[in-house]
Amino acid sequence: MSAILTVTFNPALDMTGSVGALQPGDVNLVQNYTLHPAGKGVNVARVLSDLGATVSVSGFLGADNQDPFSQLFAEHGVADHFLRVPGVSRTNVKLVENTGRVTDLNFPGMAVDPTHIDALTETLHALAASHEWIVLAGSLPPGVTTEQLVMWISTLREAGKKVVVDTSQHALRAAIDATPWLVKPNEAELAQCLNESISNEQSVLLARGEQLFNQGIANVVISRGVDGVLWRDHQGWLKAVAPAQQVVSTVGAGDSLVAGLVSGCQAGLSKETALRQAVAISALAVTQVGVGVSNHENVNQLSEQISVSPVELSVHAQ
Repeated sequence: MSAILTVTFNPALDMTGSVGALQPGDVNLVQNYTLHPAGKGVNVARVLSDLGATVSVSGFLGADNQDPFSQLFAEHGVADHFLRVPGVSRTNVKLVENTGRVTDLNFPGMAVDPTHIDALTETLHALAASHEWIVLAGSLPPGVTTEQLVMWISTLREAGKKVVVDTSQHALRAAIDATPWLVKPNEAELAQCLNESISNEQSVLLARGEQLFNQGIANVVISRGVDGVLWRDHQGWLKAVAPAQQVVSTVGAGDSLVAGLVSGCQAGLSKETALRQAVAISALAVTQVGVGVSNHENVNQLSEQISVSPVELSVHAQ
Protein backbone atom coordinates (compact mmCIF):
# COMPACT_ATOMS: atom_id res chain seq x y z
CA MET A 1 0.00 0.00 0.00
CA SER A 2 1.17 3.53 -0.75
CA ALA A 3 2.00 5.93 2.06
CA ILE A 4 -0.58 8.27 3.54
CA LEU A 5 0.23 11.98 3.70
CA THR A 6 -1.30 14.24 6.34
CA VAL A 7 -0.97 18.00 5.97
CA THR A 8 -1.29 20.27 9.00
CA PHE A 9 -1.32 23.93 8.02
CA ASN A 10 -1.46 25.26 11.59
CA PRO A 11 0.10 22.78 14.07
CA ALA A 12 0.13 23.46 17.78
CA LEU A 13 1.54 22.38 21.07
CA ASP A 14 -1.57 21.29 22.97
CA MET A 15 -1.60 22.10 26.67
CA THR A 16 -4.41 20.01 28.14
CA GLY A 17 -5.32 20.74 31.74
CA SER A 18 -7.85 19.13 34.09
CA VAL A 19 -10.13 21.33 36.20
CA GLY A 20 -13.01 20.38 38.46
CA ALA A 21 -15.56 22.80 37.05
CA LEU A 22 -14.53 25.80 34.96
CA GLN A 23 -15.39 29.13 36.60
CA PRO A 24 -15.33 31.89 33.94
CA GLY A 25 -14.00 35.20 35.18
CA ASP A 26 -12.40 33.61 38.23
CA VAL A 27 -9.14 31.89 39.14
CA ASN A 28 -9.20 28.23 38.08
CA LEU A 29 -6.71 25.80 39.59
CA VAL A 30 -5.52 23.19 37.10
CA GLN A 31 -5.17 19.79 38.75
CA ASN A 32 -2.72 18.38 36.21
CA TYR A 33 -1.70 19.02 32.62
CA THR A 34 0.16 17.66 29.62
CA LEU A 35 1.96 19.45 26.79
CA HIS A 36 2.39 17.59 23.53
CA PRO A 37 2.70 18.21 19.77
CA ALA A 38 -0.66 18.28 18.03
CA GLY A 39 -2.76 19.81 15.32
CA LYS A 40 -5.37 17.75 13.51
CA GLY A 41 -3.09 16.35 10.81
CA VAL A 42 -0.38 15.56 13.34
CA ASN A 43 -2.92 13.66 15.46
CA VAL A 44 -4.20 11.75 12.43
CA ALA A 45 -0.63 10.82 11.47
CA ARG A 46 0.15 9.52 14.95
CA VAL A 47 -2.92 7.27 15.03
CA LEU A 48 -2.27 6.02 11.50
CA SER A 49 1.28 5.14 12.49
CA ASP A 50 -0.01 3.19 15.49
CA LEU A 51 -2.31 1.31 13.12
CA GLY A 52 0.67 0.23 11.04
CA ALA A 53 0.35 2.62 8.11
CA THR A 54 3.28 4.20 6.31
CA VAL A 55 2.83 7.89 7.03
CA SER A 56 4.31 11.17 5.88
CA VAL A 57 3.57 14.62 7.30
CA SER A 58 3.84 18.12 5.92
CA GLY A 59 2.63 21.64 6.47
CA PHE A 60 4.05 24.71 8.18
CA LEU A 61 6.06 24.29 11.39
CA GLY A 62 7.64 27.01 13.53
CA ALA A 63 11.43 26.68 13.45
CA ASP A 64 11.86 28.02 16.97
CA ASN A 65 9.90 25.27 18.76
CA GLN A 66 10.09 22.40 16.29
CA ASP A 67 11.95 19.96 18.56
CA PRO A 68 8.91 18.28 20.21
CA PHE A 69 7.37 17.69 16.77
CA SER A 70 10.60 16.34 15.28
CA GLN A 71 10.97 13.99 18.23
CA LEU A 72 7.39 12.75 17.87
CA PHE A 73 7.83 12.03 14.16
CA ALA A 74 11.11 10.18 14.78
CA GLU A 75 9.61 8.08 17.58
CA HIS A 76 6.67 7.01 15.42
CA GLY A 77 8.60 6.45 12.20
CA VAL A 78 6.78 9.22 10.37
CA ALA A 79 8.49 10.80 7.35
CA ASP A 80 8.86 14.50 8.14
CA HIS A 81 8.33 16.89 5.21
CA PHE A 82 7.19 19.91 7.23
CA LEU A 83 8.42 23.27 6.04
CA ARG A 84 10.21 25.13 8.83
CA VAL A 85 8.97 28.71 9.02
CA PRO A 86 10.60 31.47 11.12
CA GLY A 87 8.81 31.85 14.44
CA VAL A 88 6.99 29.54 16.85
CA SER A 89 4.05 27.24 16.31
CA ARG A 90 1.13 28.25 18.52
CA THR A 91 0.19 26.74 21.86
CA ASN A 92 -3.46 25.83 22.30
CA VAL A 93 -5.08 25.33 25.69
CA LYS A 94 -7.68 22.64 26.36
CA LEU A 95 -9.46 22.75 29.72
CA VAL A 96 -11.16 19.47 30.57
CA GLU A 97 -13.78 19.46 33.33
CA ASN A 98 -14.77 16.48 35.46
CA THR A 99 -17.94 16.17 33.39
CA GLY A 100 -15.85 15.66 30.23
CA ARG A 101 -16.75 19.07 28.83
CA VAL A 102 -13.81 20.69 27.04
CA THR A 103 -13.15 24.41 26.61
CA ASP A 104 -10.74 25.13 23.75
CA LEU A 105 -8.56 28.23 23.58
CA ASN A 106 -7.20 28.01 20.05
CA PHE A 107 -4.77 30.69 18.96
CA PRO A 108 -4.36 31.90 15.36
CA GLY A 109 -0.82 30.67 14.73
CA MET A 110 2.14 32.29 13.04
CA ALA A 111 1.78 34.17 9.78
CA VAL A 112 2.83 32.47 6.55
CA ASP A 113 4.12 34.49 3.61
CA PRO A 114 3.72 33.77 -0.14
CA THR A 115 7.21 32.27 -0.36
CA HIS A 116 6.26 29.60 2.18
CA ILE A 117 2.96 28.94 0.40
CA ASP A 118 4.76 28.42 -2.91
CA ALA A 119 7.23 26.08 -1.20
CA LEU A 120 4.41 23.98 0.29
CA THR A 121 2.70 23.82 -3.12
CA GLU A 122 5.90 22.40 -4.60
CA THR A 123 6.25 19.96 -1.70
CA LEU A 124 2.68 18.68 -2.09
CA HIS A 125 3.20 18.27 -5.83
CA ALA A 126 6.34 16.22 -5.23
CA LEU A 127 4.81 14.07 -2.47
CA ALA A 128 1.64 13.40 -4.44
CA ALA A 129 3.59 11.08 -6.74
CA SER A 130 4.03 8.54 -3.92
CA HIS A 131 0.93 9.19 -1.80
CA GLU A 132 -2.53 8.18 -2.96
CA TRP A 133 -4.27 9.24 0.25
CA ILE A 134 -3.84 12.85 1.41
CA VAL A 135 -5.44 14.27 4.55
CA LEU A 136 -5.71 18.07 4.79
CA ALA A 137 -6.62 18.93 8.34
CA GLY A 138 -7.08 21.78 10.76
CA SER A 139 -7.37 25.53 10.55
CA LEU A 140 -5.54 27.87 8.20
CA PRO A 141 -2.82 30.14 9.62
CA PRO A 142 -2.71 33.88 8.86
CA GLY A 143 -1.54 34.36 5.28
CA VAL A 144 -3.20 31.24 3.85
CA THR A 145 -6.51 31.99 2.16
CA THR A 146 -9.45 29.72 1.52
CA GLU A 147 -8.79 30.23 -2.20
CA GLN A 148 -5.36 28.70 -1.70
CA LEU A 149 -6.91 25.74 0.10
CA VAL A 150 -9.31 25.21 -2.80
CA MET A 151 -6.40 25.24 -5.23
CA TRP A 152 -4.53 22.58 -3.26
CA ILE A 153 -7.61 20.35 -3.01
CA SER A 154 -8.49 20.77 -6.69
CA THR A 155 -4.94 20.09 -7.88
CA LEU A 156 -4.60 16.95 -5.78
CA ARG A 157 -8.06 15.72 -6.74
CA GLU A 158 -7.34 16.25 -10.45
CA ALA A 159 -4.16 14.22 -9.97
CA GLY A 160 -6.35 11.31 -8.92
CA LYS A 161 -5.64 11.49 -5.20
CA LYS A 162 -8.15 10.62 -2.51
CA VAL A 163 -8.29 13.92 -0.64
CA VAL A 164 -9.71 13.85 2.88
CA VAL A 165 -10.57 17.19 4.51
CA ASP A 166 -11.22 17.84 8.19
CA THR A 167 -11.53 21.54 8.93
CA SER A 168 -14.19 24.05 9.95
CA GLN A 169 -15.85 27.43 9.39
CA HIS A 170 -14.81 29.31 6.24
CA ALA A 171 -12.17 26.75 5.35
CA LEU A 172 -14.73 23.94 5.42
CA ARG A 173 -17.14 25.90 3.26
CA ALA A 174 -14.42 26.51 0.67
CA ALA A 175 -13.23 22.91 0.84
CA ILE A 176 -16.72 21.58 0.17
CA ASP A 177 -16.91 23.66 -3.00
CA ALA A 178 -13.71 21.92 -4.16
CA THR A 179 -15.41 18.48 -3.74
CA PRO A 180 -12.76 16.41 -1.96
CA TRP A 181 -13.12 12.63 -1.71
CA LEU A 182 -14.20 12.78 1.95
CA VAL A 183 -15.22 15.47 4.44
CA LYS A 184 -15.83 14.95 8.15
CA PRO A 185 -17.64 17.82 9.86
CA ASN A 186 -19.26 17.43 13.24
CA GLU A 187 -22.74 18.81 13.88
CA ALA A 188 -21.59 22.27 14.93
CA GLU A 189 -19.10 22.57 12.07
CA LEU A 190 -21.75 21.59 9.54
CA ALA A 191 -24.11 24.24 10.89
CA GLN A 192 -21.41 26.95 10.73
CA CYS A 193 -20.43 25.90 7.24
CA LEU A 194 -23.97 26.13 5.90
CA ASN A 195 -24.72 29.37 7.73
CA GLU A 196 -27.83 27.97 9.32
CA SER A 197 -29.04 26.67 12.62
CA ILE A 198 -29.13 22.90 12.37
CA SER A 199 -30.90 20.99 15.09
CA ASN A 200 -29.37 17.74 16.16
CA GLU A 201 -32.29 15.87 14.64
CA GLN A 202 -30.86 13.02 12.64
CA SER A 203 -33.22 13.64 9.72
CA VAL A 204 -32.00 17.22 9.31
CA LEU A 205 -28.34 16.18 9.44
CA LEU A 206 -28.98 13.46 6.89
CA ALA A 207 -30.65 15.92 4.55
CA ARG A 208 -27.76 18.36 4.75
CA GLY A 209 -25.25 15.58 4.31
CA GLU A 210 -27.19 14.35 1.30
CA GLN A 211 -26.79 17.78 -0.28
CA LEU A 212 -23.01 17.52 0.07
CA PHE A 213 -23.01 14.03 -1.43
CA ASN A 214 -25.12 15.16 -4.39
CA GLN A 215 -22.69 18.02 -4.89
CA GLY A 216 -20.01 15.47 -5.72
CA ILE A 217 -18.33 14.58 -2.41
CA ALA A 218 -18.04 10.80 -2.52
CA ASN A 219 -17.93 10.33 1.27
CA VAL A 220 -19.73 12.53 3.76
CA VAL A 221 -19.06 11.67 7.39
CA ILE A 222 -20.85 13.54 10.18
CA SER A 223 -19.64 12.94 13.73
CA ARG A 224 -22.17 13.40 16.53
CA GLY A 225 -20.33 12.69 19.76
CA VAL A 226 -22.18 10.18 21.92
CA ASP A 227 -24.88 9.98 19.24
CA GLY A 228 -22.46 8.26 16.90
CA VAL A 229 -21.34 8.74 13.32
CA LEU A 230 -23.25 9.03 10.04
CA TRP A 231 -21.52 8.04 6.78
CA ARG A 232 -22.88 8.53 3.27
CA ASP A 233 -21.24 7.02 0.22
CA HIS A 234 -22.51 5.33 -2.96
CA GLN A 235 -23.94 2.52 -0.82
CA GLY A 236 -26.18 4.88 1.13
CA TRP A 237 -26.16 5.96 4.76
CA LEU A 238 -24.76 3.97 7.67
CA LYS A 239 -25.00 4.91 11.32
CA ALA A 240 -22.61 3.67 13.99
CA VAL A 241 -22.86 4.16 17.75
CA ALA A 242 -20.34 3.03 20.36
CA PRO A 243 -21.14 1.92 23.91
CA ALA A 244 -20.71 4.64 26.53
CA GLN A 245 -17.11 5.18 27.64
CA GLN A 246 -15.58 6.73 30.73
CA VAL A 247 -14.67 10.13 29.30
CA VAL A 248 -11.31 11.63 30.24
CA SER A 249 -11.03 14.07 27.32
CA THR A 250 -12.78 14.38 23.97
CA VAL A 251 -9.77 16.16 22.43
CA GLY A 252 -8.55 14.20 19.41
CA ALA A 253 -11.59 11.92 19.10
CA GLY A 254 -12.49 13.35 15.68
CA ASP A 255 -8.90 13.06 14.48
CA SER A 256 -8.84 9.45 15.62
CA LEU A 257 -12.06 8.82 13.67
CA VAL A 258 -10.50 10.23 10.50
CA ALA A 259 -7.40 8.09 10.95
CA GLY A 260 -9.52 4.97 11.45
CA LEU A 261 -11.59 5.68 8.35
CA VAL A 262 -8.57 6.31 6.14
CA SER A 263 -6.83 3.21 7.48
CA GLY A 264 -9.86 1.03 6.88
CA CYS A 265 -10.56 2.39 3.41
CA GLN A 266 -6.92 2.06 2.35
CA ALA A 267 -6.90 -1.54 3.57
CA GLY A 268 -9.96 -2.29 1.43
CA LEU A 269 -12.20 -3.18 4.37
CA SER A 270 -15.93 -3.28 3.84
CA LYS A 271 -17.75 -0.08 4.70
CA GLU A 272 -19.26 -1.58 7.85
CA THR A 273 -15.97 -3.03 9.06
CA ALA A 274 -14.08 0.20 8.38
CA LEU A 275 -16.75 2.18 10.23
CA ARG A 276 -16.70 -0.18 13.20
CA GLN A 277 -12.93 0.14 13.46
CA ALA A 278 -12.93 3.92 13.13
CA VAL A 279 -15.68 4.46 15.70
CA ALA A 280 -13.98 2.09 18.13
CA ILE A 281 -10.70 4.01 17.81
CA SER A 282 -12.54 7.29 18.30
CA ALA A 283 -14.46 5.99 21.31
CA LEU A 284 -11.29 4.75 22.99
CA ALA A 285 -9.63 8.12 22.33
CA VAL A 286 -11.96 9.82 24.83
CA THR A 287 -10.70 7.54 27.61
CA GLN A 288 -7.22 9.11 27.50
CA VAL A 289 -5.41 12.42 27.19
CA GLY A 290 -3.97 12.85 23.69
CA VAL A 291 -4.28 10.46 20.78
CA GLY A 292 -2.76 7.10 19.95
CA VAL A 293 -3.64 3.41 19.82
CA SER A 294 -1.63 1.55 22.43
CA ASN A 295 -3.67 -1.66 22.51
CA HIS A 296 -5.00 -3.11 19.25
CA GLU A 297 -6.89 -5.84 21.06
CA ASN A 298 -8.99 -3.21 22.84
CA VAL A 299 -9.89 -1.77 19.43
CA ASN A 300 -10.86 -5.20 18.11
CA GLN A 301 -12.99 -5.99 21.15
CA LEU A 302 -14.81 -2.67 21.08
CA SER A 303 -15.33 -2.90 17.30
CA GLU A 304 -17.52 -5.94 17.91
CA GLN A 305 -19.72 -3.90 20.26
CA ILE A 306 -20.34 -1.03 17.83
CA SER A 307 -23.96 -0.79 16.72
CA VAL A 308 -24.11 -0.32 12.93
CA SER A 309 -27.31 0.08 10.95
CA PRO A 310 -28.46 1.51 7.59
CA VAL A 311 -30.43 4.73 7.70
CA GLU A 312 -33.13 5.78 5.28
CA LEU A 313 -33.35 9.44 4.26
CA SER A 314 -36.80 10.84 4.96
CA VAL A 315 -38.39 12.40 1.87
CA HIS A 316 -39.78 15.19 4.06
CA ALA A 317 -36.30 16.10 5.33
CA GLN A 318 -34.80 16.63 1.88
